[in-house]
Amino acid sequence: MNMDNKALLEWQLAAGADEAIDSTPTNYFTIKPHISNENTSILSPQIKVFAPAPQITTVNTPLHLSPTAASSAARELANNCSSIAELEDALRKFDGCAIKKTATKTVFADGNPQAGVMLIGEAPGAQEDMQGIPFCGASGQLLDKMLLSIGLDRTKTYISNTIFWRPPGNRQPNETEIATCLPFVEKHIALVSPKLLILLGGTATTALLKKDQSISRLRGKFYDYNNEYLNSLIKTALIYHPSYLLRQPLYKKQAWQDLLLIKHFLEN
Repeated sequence: MNMDNKALLEWQLAAGADEAIDSTPTNYFTIKPHISNENTSILSPQIKVFAPAPQITTVNTPLHLSPTAASSAARELANNCSSIAELEDALRKFDGCAIKKTATKTVFADGNPQAGVMLIGEAPGAQEDMQGIPFCGASGQLLDKMLLSIGLDRTKTYISNTIFWRPPGNRQPNETEIATCLPFVEKHIALVSPKLLILLGGTATTALLKKDQSISRLRGKFYDYNNEYLNSLIKTALIYHPSYLLRQPLYKKQAWQDLLLIKHFLEN
């Protein structure tokens, strides 16, 4: 590999490119596009570029709603849910968040809602979007190892996200998407009512604790979380998002220290 190619690859990795199109290089300038009535692609036939959108019944929340109206519609639906099952059903029928249109599946939660420990991440990635399970890709594998290191697993935790649909291209969720999903997240936390809430990464921390500082400044201590659905405060810990640790492994030492704090809290 010459230096120009090596520099290009390093730049792509730094920019967050984590999906290869094909293992065999292809010169796309030599390929003549073919137009037909079928959904075709010039990419490798083994790879599905677009998946059909799921057939979901709408609940008077069309995608053209303004951000304020979408958030209000989400709040009204969340207000009327008295169980996790009702909340999940309302969320799957909710069409007020535009990124649902480009996502394959709604990714709600995984694990044991009676466990007493709830984790909230950022948004589904490619694997999560395909399988409909939060943290089932590379970052999920690391999260499982992190939990196991302090005696936890998915039978002893409950895992969800701040956003329930994959943002296009795995980009970071924007403020509108976060605000639209927030009523569901808040009601979700209240229905689970965990002993400990663990926020993974900056998106969840900013959305729920309303703190604009970085995780590196906020980590290492516990916070009290509250929202309009709760009758009491919930102790809350912050740790780096596993996907960040995959990109920046030097921070795993700090993550381990935070996990030990969590373990000490749960044991006492």
